[in-house]
Amino acid sequence: MTTDPNLVKETLHDAEEHMKKTIHAFELDLRVYRTGRASPAIVEHLSVNYYDTPTPLQQLATISVPEAQVLMIRPFDVHSLKDIEKSISASDLGLTPNNDGKVIRLIFPRLSEERRNDLIKQVHKRLEEARVSIRNIRRDNQDMLRDFEKEKMISEDDLKRGREDLQKLTDKYVEQAESVSQRKEEEIREV
Repeated sequence: MTTDPNLVKETLHDAEEHMKKTIHAFELDLRVYRTGRASPAIVEHLSVNYYDTPTPLQQLATISVPEAQVLMIRPFDVHSLKDIEKSISASDLGLTPNNDGKVIRLIFPRLSEERRNDLIKQVHKRLEEARVSIRNIRRDNQDMLRDFEKEKMISEDDLKRGREDLQKLTDKYVEQAESVSQRKEEEIREV
């Protein structure tokens, strides 16, 4: 039976794709953390019950930032204002929507030092979840490589190189996650 070193490449490619998705999901997760400045990203993916269908807010309205501390949501369908308002109130954003019958305004208060520290703790918690996810991807792919070696589909040397390359990928993406977290933390600390 011949071995196939391409299995290692394919496994590493698959692992890297999953790690990239983990970083992307982590970045999306961090968007919802308020920094004291208005940003459409905070509410874009908020789910609104629109005609009994959960719909992302960005599909129901234009979201703009007329001032640094204000977010304005202008629905395409005026009848969805109440549903949008309910979703914002029910979310854990801690913002009170101001509805004037045509648009909803969200005013972002300045963050207290205590709130900044709470947000930073939440960011660190999400970072640890991202790290664990990346390590789980490494573990699953190491198991796959080990199985390939047991079944004589790859050589022992291929397994060793594959593991080393997998560790390098893991280190690279853990470092990326830490960098994303650091940027968000700096954003939160900014007064």
